[in-house]
Amino acid sequence: MFGYINVNKSELSEENKKIYQSYYCGLCQRLHSNCGIKGQMLLSYDMTFLIVLLTGLYELENKEKQFTCGVHPTKKQTAFENEVSDYCAAINVMLAYHNLIDDWKDERSYSKKTLAGIIRKDYERFATEYPRQVKAIEEYMEKTAQYEEAGETNIDLVAGLTGEMLGELMAWKEDEWYKELKTLGYYMGKFIYLMDAYEDVDKDEKKNNYNPLRALKKQNEKDFETLCKLMMTSMMSECARSFERLPILQHADILRNILYSGVWTKYEYIQLKKKKRTQK
Repeated sequence: MFGYINVNKSELSEENKKIYQSYYCGLCQRLHSNCGIKGQMLLSYDMTFLIVLLTGLYELENKEKQFTCGVHPTKKQTAFENEVSDYCAAINVMLAYHNLIDDWKDERSYSKKTLAGIIRKDYERFATEYPRQVKAIEEYMEKTAQYEEAGETNIDLVAGLTGEMLGELMAWKEDEWYKELKTLGYYMGKFIYLMDAYEDVDKDEKKNNYNPLRALKKQNEKDFETLCKLMMTSMMSECARSFERLPILQHADILRNILYSGVWTKYEYIQLKKKKRTQK
């Protein structure tokens, strides 16, 4: 579903790289504690962003943990964990579950179906714990399926579904920050949908799969690339504007790295692949 919200490591200081990695490791540790090894298989950098964001906003105190793992068996790693870590681990699992179910429906991938079955009990447990958030995810999946079946071509309408859903997930609590976090998540969600559709549009054309950008490309083939970049830039501008309204000092450099640079690393990678194809 996601995979677009990451840091730009080349523009991050060594100290901030270690801090970011420690939150990532902390998320991995909570997934293992709450769901076992199968939980760690679902680890996402997108949720690392959410941990860093909420930690900075609520000025949470971290518990620092030293550990070794299968990926780094000979060197101890540092994990940062706090009270939002379990929340982000739960959201990670719930999103991954629906992503696996969606892949099964689209690709008939039995491996995805099997993994979804394995984590179903964890999903149901977290759904009971976070009813508002799971309602947002399930409504998103249902409405998205309806739009796909209808062949909806209004990209703003379809992308808005991801925005509404992610807004509810980023709003950890229904408190004074609820509205602003929903706004930040709304525009980030629309950006994610647009980037995902943009990355897949050529493949979806060949396979005749649903993708609302196919209609835009057909109608504006000459300006398609420019229009896509403008839409995504607009969404991230609003997202960054919302972030700047939040009183975040802790880890602000890491968060700005992600919002102003990191989210575009996938776009740059896509451009590089397109350039290589045209040179062949």
